[in-house]
Amino acid sequence: MVGEEEMLSLVGRRFPGGTYRIQHWENWLLTDCTGAEQLPDARVHPIALFHVPILGSGTTITELFEMGHADGAGSVGLDGYDWEYFEALREDVEYRIDGGVTSVERRTDDNGRVYDAFSFSIELFDSDRLAARITNHWRFRRAAS
Repeated sequence: MVGEEEMLSLVGRRFPGGTYRIQHWENWLLTDCTGAEQLPDARVHPIALFHVPILGSGTTITELFEMGHADGAGSVGLDGYDWEYFEALREDVEYRIDGGVTSVERRTDDNGRVYDAFSFSIELFDSDRLAARITNHWRFRRAAS
């Protein structure tokens, strides 16, 4: 099992950062898969916040799993996510994206199983204006040692 101190040392770690431009075709497909109508004025469907912030922050799901020492796909769970919009996201706008790990806490569930509560936050900026922020809360389940 990965040490608690190693996991706690991740707090404050920044992702490389970067930019992301949501293309029309991408927004169309994402909206279509939800069964919703396309939004007017090139507005982006909220479902884009599942992947755009991670991709634009210069990291990947795989890298996040490695950072948390995931022991296979079944060892990671979603404990929730918070999405904040400060303005509508739009197609073909280049968003600057920054983020990092905000908290890690070693916990034990009601059945005595150890896990690490892991949270990260990513912000999307249109020029210097904060457009959106996501905060994801994951659970890295630890195998008994």
